[in-house]
Amino acid sequence: MRIIAGIYRSRQLAAPRGLQTRPTSDRLRETIFNILAPRVEGCRFVDLYAGTGAVGIEAISRGAEHVWFAENAEPALVSLRDNLAALKISRGFTLEDLGVGAILQRLGKLTQPVDVVYLDPPYEAEDEYSGTLNFFGSVRGRAILSANALVIAEHSSKAKLAERYGVLEHTRLLKQGDAALSFFAPAAAEKTRPPDGGQ
Repeated sequence: MRIIAGIYRSRQLAAPRGLQTRPTSDRLRETIFNILAPRVEGCRFVDLYAGTGAVGIEAISRGAEHVWFAENAEPALVSLRDNLAALKISRGFTLEDLGVGAILQRLGKLTQPVDVVYLDPPYEAEDEYSGTLNFFGSVRGRAILSANALVIAEHSSKAKLAERYGVLEHTRLLKQGDAALSFFAPAAAEKTRPPDGGQ
């Protein structure tokens, strides 16, 4: 695994042995960031179920203002911390080792919204997908997102996510081998409303 572009371009990333952690492939990461390219510099990026941190570190490499990592599996956490240390990344990120629920609580207290959310749970964990996407589609979750935010879910190419989770609408599906990316954005009508849904 390596960083595709940016200030840490071509640097190698560590991953734990075994099949418990499934890092996003270099090829898929390149595809993601080709799509996100105009958005990344200066953005506020959330990497949920971060594993080795490859996606969030790629965002940092390309100029993201701040990245929030959420991961609570010990082998993946060790790799994530090792990767940040090896690249001497000491600021511009928050690492939550209690997992996704804890980071969502933390994000809810931010004064500035986030621009990109990336989630990559274990492919078989249907409840993690639906729970996280429903959260960001809720009134509380929508308040965390900027007006033109993107929520991207990596999942099995054989799985099909719902077309809508609260105010989040499915806008794009991209398949690459065994993996797929589903893109979600706040519904057009919601972009013109305050986050609390008021007039």
